[in-house]
Amino acid sequence: MMPEVRVAPPITPAEAARLAFELYGLEGQAHSLSGEYDDNFHLILSDGRDFVLKIMHPSREESFVDMQCRALTHLGDRAPHLALPRVIPARRGELFARQTVDDGSVRLIWLLTFLPGSLLVDVHPHNPELLQSLGQLLGEMDAALLDFSHPSTHRDLKWDLSQSLWARKYLSHVSDLRRRALAASFLDLFEREALPRFPELRRSVIYGDANDYNALVTPPWPQPRRVVSVIDFGDMHYGLTVAEPAIAAAYAVLGKDDPLFAAASVLAAYHRAFPLGENEVAVFFPLLATRLAVSVINSAHRNSLHPDDPYVTVTEGPAWDALERLAQVHARFAHYTFRAACGFTAVPTAHKISDWLRRNAREAPPITCHDLRKGNCLVLDLSVGSTLLGADPANAVESVATPKLKSLLQDANVSVGIGRYNEARPFYSSPLFAGSSNPTDERRTIHLGVDLFTEPGTAVFAPFDGIVEALANNAAALDYGPVIVLKHQIDDGEHFFTLYGHLSTDSLSKLSPGQQFARGQQFARIGTAQENGGWSPHLHFQIILDLLDLATDFPGVALASQRSVWTSLSPDPNRILGIPENCFPPNAPDLQHTLEARRKLLGGNLSISYNKPLKIVRGWRQYLYDDTGRAFLDVYNNVPLVGHSHPRVAQAAAAQLALLNTNTRYLHDNVLRYA
Repeated sequence: MMPEVRVAPPITPAEAARLAFELYGLEGQAHSLSGEYDDNFHLILSDGRDFVLKIMHPSREESFVDMQCRALTHLGDRAPHLALPRVIPARRGELFARQTVDDGSVRLIWLLTFLPGSLLVDVHPHNPELLQSLGQLLGEMDAALLDFSHPSTHRDLKWDLSQSLWARKYLSHVSDLRRRALAASFLDLFEREALPRFPELRRSVIYGDANDYNALVTPPWPQPRRVVSVIDFGDMHYGLTVAEPAIAAAYAVLGKDDPLFAAASVLAAYHRAFPLGENEVAVFFPLLATRLAVSVINSAHRNSLHPDDPYVTVTEGPAWDALERLAQVHARFAHYTFRAACGFTAVPTAHKISDWLRRNAREAPPITCHDLRKGNCLVLDLSVGSTLLGADPANAVESVATPKLKSLLQDANVSVGIGRYNEARPFYSSPLFAGSSNPTDERRTIHLGVDLFTEPGTAVFAPFDGIVEALANNAAALDYGPVIVLKHQIDDGEHFFTLYGHLSTDSLSKLSPGQQFARGQQFARIGTAQENGGWSPHLHFQIILDLLDLATDFPGVALASQRSVWTSLSPDPNRILGIPENCFPPNAPDLQHTLEARRKLLGGNLSISYNKPLKIVRGWRQYLYDDTGRAFLDVYNNVPLVGHSHPRVAQAAAAQLALLNTNTRYLHDNVLRYA
């Protein structure tokens, strides 16, 4: 499938204006618009009306133009609420005209209403709401096109994602060998993961070219800005339905620190407007990445033919950057992210393994000598809003936190302290981990395991039959220390893993990968504080459904923005531990429940800032922290002089509260001193 090459001289604006007058009786000025193949003009009349005049390349067939005209007419009938271009008939009523131009060639010419707006490429930032509006628009368009058919939608097209392997022949035009290998790797992913699924995927007529130069955005005010239309229907074709949001997402990720988040915003909104099946979501990531790979290969080839044409390489740099970022993302993690965005369980095997655990965990032996099913443990609050830790981040370091934990366990006269699952914690400082691709200003906070704080040397037992999948001494700061991963087979060939961190160093010396252990058999011991970076001795216990090829580097803490995906990958370990529910204090309400309760119980005169309110649980100096541990610079709240949680202010307030807290109906000297 050879990429197209321009062979005709371009039409001048003066000639375009003349043609508009001859064919449509419209007199005005024509201004060239960008385009890869055809000649497009913005026609502005003296009375202020404006249009888009399209003068097609000589090789364009009549059926190709007829397809676009009839598709736009169909969309106008089926989805009149969408602000799409409308076809303006020529003087004789036809949807398009045939005309000989100055160079002697015969051109097909048609006219569209001009849609005002900014191009998506010129609008910043691309917030989630903006990208969601793009996905919704495309979903509504494709739903309206379901009953549209035209012979020309069935054609060979280089931008038909299902035909992407044509690009292999042109890989040699990518001169940088590392980049050539990068593009080839995504074509391999397409061939391996997407192509075999094509027979089971839906096909329909799709717009097929929602790049950031084709999407129109509303003015800056009123907010929020939205994508309201698309232009250039020349790549419309009968293809994979899921290719529509994949193409849009490929361009939406350009310039983004977190490409998965941007792509998921487009996909989720498209899915709400025009639901996709699980099999379609399964190929979304390979299709998205392949579109970018085909784009850069096409640019390299076209640049060899037209090295001075800026249109050819306009998105090449950002596309390569996006491919570099996507290469850092595990394909299955991307799949799980997109499943979660569409409302599916992130990990497809989660229900099956959950059912197996429900049937078998009750009979599983305890993983330590402490049978937590009987209670006799203390569930600790190590969250961002914990009064145990307080506001000062210095309290979250092990040298300060460890003595407090020991004291709590002694006062409660229990042997085990429980660090909770899915708890947002302030301990962790690393922003990224393998398989993730997020902005560096977001820190990992969401704990994916359960911590069992108890005596060093405590024996650790296998809850089920299993083999040693991996082991290592991850001795970096805030890491697992000595860690072991066991693999467990379930009834029908599926498997899951359990991870054990903060073990004794000598536990590793006695084990090797592939070594088998029977349920209830000891395989390790809990390490000392010295063996685990100073932390109070404890076992980090975690269930993992898919290791993502990370072995012992699988994260024990996740980014809050990816919470639903990681908690699906690592479900609650209490399914195995069996700690009674009455041992856990009531969970703090999530943001939505807090917001609903506030609206019900507090007066409307108490305003809430932001369209998406913040649930603030902690403040320190110039920062406020929300319930996920994310820091916000406070530039206008009520403490501009002394900051949040100032020790002297807190001490003075505590001293006064310990003595008296009343009002001005009585005499007191302090209020006079303040005045």
